[in-house]
Amino acid sequence: MRIDKPLLITAGEPAGVGPELCLALAHEDLPADIVVVGDPDTLRSRAKQTGIATTITELDPGDVGSIHAGRGELLVIAERFPVQAQCGRPDPANAEALLNGLRFGVNSCLQGLFAGLVTAPLHKGVINDAGILFTGHTEFLAELTDTKLPVMLLVAGDLRVALASTHMPLRAVADYISQSGLRGVLNVLIADLQSKFRIDAPEIVVCGLNPHAGEGGHLGTEDAEIIAPVIAEFIARGHKVRGPLPADTAFTPAAGHKDAVLAMYHDQGLPVLKYAGFGNSVNVTLGLPIIRTSVDHGTALDIAGTGKADSGSLIAAVNLAADLARR
Repeated sequence: MRIDKPLLITAGEPAGVGPELCLALAHEDLPADIVVVGDPDTLRSRAKQTGIATTITELDPGDVGSIHAGRGELLVIAERFPVQAQCGRPDPANAEALLNGLRFGVNSCLQGLFAGLVTAPLHKGVINDAGILFTGHTEFLAELTDTKLPVMLLVAGDLRVALASTHMPLRAVADYISQSGLRGVLNVLIADLQSKFRIDAPEIVVCGLNPHAGEGGHLGTEDAEIIAPVIAEFIARGHKVRGPLPADTAFTPAAGHKDAVLAMYHDQGLPVLKYAGFGNSVNVTLGLPIIRTSVDHGTALDIAGTGKADSGSLIAAVNLAADLARR
């Protein structure tokens, strides 16, 4: 069943695969109308370069909802780049326009113009090269929506992996993990699993920080001193939370049924999820006042413009955003 309002898609880094992924959407049967915010000229050029024959129709924001795209047509709200994009060569001069697209997306979703926001990948490095401090979509969207604690959740089918920390060096993780931080992440995770995913009593498995969840303190004390007491608090409140479990067993059937796994850091949880569903998994930002989903991959600069990009993850992100909006 289609949803009433359209979804807004940000086309992402123009030197990467984002534009051609958006073009592919125009040829799919989707559960929602879509509108892309990006540079129409970049999309037209990429359509010609890749052979993805697509009609690019520029749309005024005031006409959203009243104009519907035909098969092979993409409705685009123009956010033009000051520098023409070249495949594989991101230009810092385009950074501000990229962020303006995100700003428009958030504001228009908050105003109820769109049912949700779906983002194609950005290149963090080139935005920082422009002199703009940028650690990722998650943190930027949180700032735009005044969200104190966004939580990154990756979804591949029934497997959901949330992160207690996101984009930071591994050596900083142990100092970052705290009882108050974990308490906040679990609160957001449980609340959004209930409200957005309609799971009344979610079961959550929490990974330990250290190998073997600390091995009784012989491999680190954080598991017993920081993580375990927080889990005990949530159990006392009636929540179905288990752990800390060693990360090498937390994802296995031996850990029992789970609606989500909470990993302590980025590369503890995401390799498992991407192995299970790479190309079809979706990044969801929890805690925001809007629905936001994204692809599970980066800009793929090396294949931009070749027509080899797989649109599966962006299609999955659109489908999940529509599903969350429907719920």
